[in-house]
Amino acid sequence: MKNLNVALIGFGLSGRYLQAPFFEKSTDFCLKTVMTSKQDWQALYPQAGRAGSIAEVLADASIDLVSICSPNETHFDYARQCLLAGKHVLVEKPFTATAAEAEELIALAQKQGRHVFAFQNRRFDSDFLTIQQLLAGGRLGGLLRYEAHFNRFKPLLNPKKWKEIPAASNGILYDLGAHLIDQCIALFGAPQAVQGETYAQRVGSDIDDAFDIWLDYGTMKAYLHASLMVREPAPRYVLHGTEASFVKYGIDQQEDQLRAGLLPGMPGFGKEPAALYGTLYTEAGDVNRQEIMESQPGNWQALFDNMADVLLRGAAPIIRMEEVVQQLQVIGQVRQRNA
Repeated sequence: MKNLNVALIGFGLSGRYLQAPFFEKSTDFCLKTVMTSKQDWQALYPQAGRAGSIAEVLADASIDLVSICSPNETHFDYARQCLLAGKHVLVEKPFTATAAEAEELIALAQKQGRHVFAFQNRRFDSDFLTIQQLLAGGRLGGLLRYEAHFNRFKPLLNPKKWKEIPAASNGILYDLGAHLIDQCIALFGAPQAVQGETYAQRVGSDIDDAFDIWLDYGTMKAYLHASLMVREPAPRYVLHGTEASFVKYGIDQQEDQLRAGLLPGMPGFGKEPAALYGTLYTEAGDVNRQEIMESQPGNWQALFDNMADVLLRGAAPIIRMEEVVQQLQVIGQVRQRNA
């Protein structure tokens, strides 16, 4: 028996591929309603009804959780409406445009006695889980430098027009940056100081499509980079410590697997090919050593399982909302420097 009815607002990349399959796999969630103008949703989820507006979703007293996968500029308003209607809310990144908006939603959720969650799924990527394991094991020694890159090669403007319009929460800083900053905060907490630059590289782009961010953690420095104009990517992660270095190419496979029809729980789901495993570089005396480190399986399902545990069993959220506020504060500082 599934206990939590879910309404999905939007059926694009996130709603269709990154969320709906996990709600379906869960024994606690039931995908009851989809708000979309697309025509193919019912073939995939025939048990779900269609809503034509947010008002229809909010009027359904049986809906427990609303997942907001609509355009960025709608996130704050839709989340606010859902909380006022007594619903729990999951918001796709970027959670909101500003830290102040995030704090307002968090306070409203507390007032309403409801939970609000941020969809930071890349906390559960195979490569990031591997880095967490590596750092916990202490094999790098004292960490001195952390680099994370999220590059793509998309020289043409996005056919989704709303993504190319200059707006408070549009641009690569809110798209890929929200992931890289979130991961850094999950590992190291809020930085002592922030520097950063955003810029446009694609022909005809009206929004930022590349950035460089430097986060100061005292002895350890973090460098975050993303661009839509990198044909041959650099390593995804580079970590340098007092005793070793770690270099990792490639990216978590879950998104590509979901697009190809491989679903959570199927054999091989979340696993990286051996060619993408990272390398740990150490030395013993005068001998340099290289050790291939098998990647941990990616596990976005953990985010959904945790939400169910929070709502049904009183568990603590994995994605703490104060960390989401810190993420948006970093984004705000970078934007302010580029104003």
